[in-house]
Amino acid sequence: MEKLIEQFSLGLVFWSALWFLVLLFILRAFAWKPILKAVEEREKGIENAMFEAQKARAEIEELKRENENRRQQALAERDAILKEARDLKNQTINQAKEEAKKEADKIISNARESIQIDKNAALAEIKSEVAAMSIGIAEKILDKELNKDQAQHQYIDSLINDIKLS
Repeated sequence: MEKLIEQFSLGLVFWSALWFLVLLFILRAFAWKPILKAVEEREKGIENAMFEAQKARAEIEELKRENENRRQQALAERDAILKEARDLKNQTINQAKEEAKKEADKIISNARESIQIDKNAALAEIKSEVAAMSIGIAEKILDKELNKDQAQHQYIDSLINDIKLS
């Protein structure tokens, strides 16, 4: 350190300061401006990137809201379709029940008519059988009591005229 103090000269300080200033001027002219320009461009790039990121976030939020709205609409449409399907099902079931009831009533009505017709036919057949049996019995009774054919026929005709079939 003493050696440095002994070798100290004002000229050396002057030339060192001059070279420092020249070097500083050269760096400022050729390096400092491009470095500052690069830093400023980088800063602008970062600002633009931040702006684009915020813009992208806003777009994402908007898309989320739109998706939620669409989801809500889809759910509402699904509920409406399900309700319509349930209503249609109930309507179809009720209509089928009504048609089945009408068909059952028609079958029952036809069955009653058929039963009535069969009943009337059976009654008519029974009346005819009863009449035939009655005539047969009466003929046998009268055959014993009446010996003549003429008397039998008159008696049977009078009986037939007296008997009215319902």
